[in-house]
Amino acid sequence: MPSSFAAVLHALSLSPEDAAAATRALEGAGAAVGPFETSGDGRYEVMTASVALDDARLTEAREALAGLRAGAGLVPATLLSAERKLLIMDVDSTLIQQEVIELLADYAGKREEVTAVTEAAMRGELDFAQSLVARVETLAGLPAEVIDKVRGAVVLSLGADELIKAFHAAGHVVCVVSGGFTQILDPLAEALGLDHARANDLEVVDGKLTGRVLGEIVDRAVKERMLRTWAAEHAIPLEHCIAVGDGANDLDMLGAAGLGVAYNAKPKVRAAADAAVDIPYLDVVRHLAGV
Repeated sequence: MPSSFAAVLHALSLSPEDAAAATRALEGAGAAVGPFETSGDGRYEVMTASVALDDARLTEAREALAGLRAGAGLVPATLLSAERKLLIMDVDSTLIQQEVIELLADYAGKREEVTAVTEAAMRGELDFAQSLVARVETLAGLPAEVIDKVRGAVVLSLGADELIKAFHAAGHVVCVVSGGFTQILDPLAEALGLDHARANDLEVVDGKLTGRVLGEIVDRAVKERMLRTWAAEHAIPLEHCIAVGDGANDLDMLGAAGLGVAYNAKPKVRAAADAAVDIPYLDVVRHLAGV
């Protein structure tokens, strides 16, 4: 018996041709597709339609949607109708627009060098933990005051605040997990009222960064573990969790969640995710999650 899904298209502007292309793509994968309905708020448009699809052809259907002009996702109806959901997000280049390690490296005169390593790690070409250790080493000797300057330079992604408020207003849980740093994330998480946050801890001795990270490094395995830990703590099944990220170190948590969303992501992540958002509005995720 076919399972029930919702097909969600999103773009700055959508047309009847986009709906027709999505219908053809899904029908080619054996799905029965209802009429698409359009909504928007002036920044972007969203189209949704009900879909009945054999689970055995789910991957085929998602691959077909991935080839469309508009961004698209195929969301299980059970997630859409869940009373309580958990949203977990990456931070750098997802919740916020920047990579914090690059902002810090700017003060050490190492921005270009660190950016190249960060991009390779996010593409999955380097081990994340090893690359982080190497990048943090470039910060050795910086005065701790640069952390305050970087914190003040952080800019939320467009729609991030709206997304968090919408989830909380509906009674859902919102968490972030980051390969960045607690010194930046903790005040931000408190200001946003997030339920949980986890990141790395930069070591500071005598008012200066030592170039070392304290404790366990938050890599892709830790990100997935935190998803499972927080979901269990709130008695929310993984099937009712939504994970959002952009880099290779997010792949495990995207795969473990009921809906994995690639947000303006690297190609490897976009290909593996259940849905992709390729416009600069993070709150599109609320439409994918039915919030």
